[in-house]
Amino acid sequence: MKNVFPIFLISTQMVLAQNIAQKLDAATKNLMESSGAVSSNLSFYVSDESGNQVYDYQGNKGLSTASTQKIFTAAAALEILGKNYTYKTASAYSGTISNGNLNGNLFISSNGDPTLGSWRYEGYKPENFRQKLMESIKKSGIKKISGDLIVDDSYFDHQTVPGGWPWDDLGNYYGAGVWGINWRENQFDINMSGTEFKSFSYPLEGVKWLNDLKAGGNSDQSLIFTAPHSDVALINGTLPSKLVTVSGATPNPPLQLGMEVKQWLKESGIDFSGKVVTNAQLEIEGKKSLEFPKQNLILTYESPTLDKIVYWFLRKSINMYGETLVKTLGKEKKGNSSFKTGVAFLKEFWKGKGINPAMINFADGSGLSPQNYVSAKAEVQALLYAKKQPWFEVYYDGFPTQDNGLKMKSGTMRDTKSYAGYHTSKDGKKYVFSIIINNYQGSGGAELQKILNVLK
Repeated sequence: MKNVFPIFLISTQMVLAQNIAQKLDAATKNLMESSGAVSSNLSFYVSDESGNQVYDYQGNKGLSTASTQKIFTAAAALEILGKNYTYKTASAYSGTISNGNLNGNLFISSNGDPTLGSWRYEGYKPENFRQKLMESIKKSGIKKISGDLIVDDSYFDHQTVPGGWPWDDLGNYYGAGVWGINWRENQFDINMSGTEFKSFSYPLEGVKWLNDLKAGGNSDQSLIFTAPHSDVALINGTLPSKLVTVSGATPNPPLQLGMEVKQWLKESGIDFSGKVVTNAQLEIEGKKSLEFPKQNLILTYESPTLDKIVYWFLRKSINMYGETLVKTLGKEKKGNSSFKTGVAFLKEFWKGKGINPAMINFADGSGLSPQNYVSAKAEVQALLYAKKQPWFEVYYDGFPTQDNGLKMKSGTMRDTKSYAGYHTSKDGKKYVFSIIINNYQGSGGAELQKILNVLK
């Protein structure tokens, strides 16, 4: 008789699992048989916390993921770089200082800190960087600069956005690229009243505008079109007549930072009459880039630690963070900062964790490219791997809680909706899940959340 209870417990667990699977199957098939899903593809996979399958609906099928792609990039970065990893921005000078006069150039360089000038981190905002930079210049005895301000943006290669990103996205804040020096998350804001420009969050350097906006509707339906190094931007679509803030991607963040530093120098009483020059601009003009003079270092400015960066990367789905992490992984592990190298390393990393490489056809680190094809089962496998790691708490903290109360990363772009995350049901059962739908005609998010509510 002593074996009756364990057998009964196992039988009860099997029945409960079967009931959940049946309910998930009914809800999934109800969606896929609806008129909105007539030409849709769905990949859905649920396991328990030990990795045992609970439910599988085309879990191996690779679909465009949107931002649930970020779960792979964030986990790999925490594993490879470590949660205490920091980016560094430095300033130095060439030449000599005599009687307060710098007979040479002032340099600013970085290894691609995506948070430089961000508004998200207490103690790391634009004014904090300004204060430390100006203090370091004054402490070095510089009162006048006879040369130029050189913004050394050469740490990464010249390709600032991944191949495959749609042209519709590049000029908008979520399509901001990645540079050797990033500034203010490479984003600017415009206050618009109907079709009229009212003000910018900061003076946007060297950009002229074409305005095809029309007044109409109750929400922002505008798009900004521009490209890296471009000096022309187009805005079109519709905006309501009320005051609206529209956000775009800065075409040349290193130059933008340089021009702001020039203004800071003036306001701090440091005489500067030279030019602001980026190394990329020197190359465009057919000149040699200028090497950062490490022997005359006056400032090393560290970013927030990677755990804090990953938190915002997942919580607010910041695409340029994902692409910076991909470039950083490629540079750190392969000595090559190209997107191709970084994405290949990311795939290699997850293949090494047991994920079938056919199910992780990555095109970038953020999910913005529609050329990403990943299966729901692969996402669950990545989540299960992360759950066993010492950095999991940091990772998990970044997952937002969605409208239905489940803690999960979402992904949204045209014709794509996805969710991936973790949930403990009211009876204590722990689930790990991913669901992705492509080409659904309707509110894909609401329908997928209905299915996931079965896990509650």
